[in-house]
Amino acid sequence: MAQSLSLTDADRDRVSQAVARAEEASAGEIVTILADSSDPYADVALVWSVVAALLALSALALAPDFYLALVDRVLGRWEPQWHPRQILALAALVAALKFTGMWLLQLWRPLRLLLVPAPLKHARVRARAITCFKVGAERRTHGSTGILIYLSLAEHRAEIVADEAIAAKVQPEVWGAAMHAMLAEIRAGRIGEGLAVAVDKVGVVLAEHFPRSANDRNELPDRLIEV
Repeated sequence: MAQSLSLTDADRDRVSQAVARAEEASAGEIVTILADSSDPYADVALVWSVVAALLALSALALAPDFYLALVDRVLGRWEPQWHPRQILALAALVAALKFTGMWLLQLWRPLRLLLVPAPLKHARVRARAITCFKVGAERRTHGSTGILIYLSLAEHRAEIVADEAIAAKVQPEVWGAAMHAMLAEIRAGRIGEGLAVAVDKVGVVLAEHFPRSANDRNELPDRLIEV
């Protein structure tokens, strides 16, 4: 995916127009959400910081003579013996420095995201998409025909979540073509086009299973929601 992605007013208009166009042919209500990130992953940063501290303590425990001699040379100590209290104080200092250093390094988001396991990223993005769907679309339409297209930029992942009436008729795999087309455009740096293409493909499926009725009205906003 492109290293730097930005959304323009033209992109926002393109997505809104695609939603309006798709809803003209179906009773479905499409909601689009663009998230900068789905989770801060503070817990993952904490785990890596603890691991760094434990590794430092393990190294000190496995080769105490080497590290104590190294500290003696660095500090210019004349005292040949290390007392237990001094060793414990050194171990605590080393662990604290390693923990703090690793935490500070992960304040740089690209590194923090790199250290997040891919399955966890997927799970967090999916969970955030479902939360957004429950708040913004679930059972908020007549006939439960709402559907969410959710894109999380930091994780380079997208999700499509459908309301119960749609899920009962359309298997999740059907949305694969929309996902593939969207991500292909976004990898090329075209966010607006990607979301609009996904909306178009979702609209085709909705029109097939939920054709628009004469008294259908627009129940959810067409605009792109940015969070």
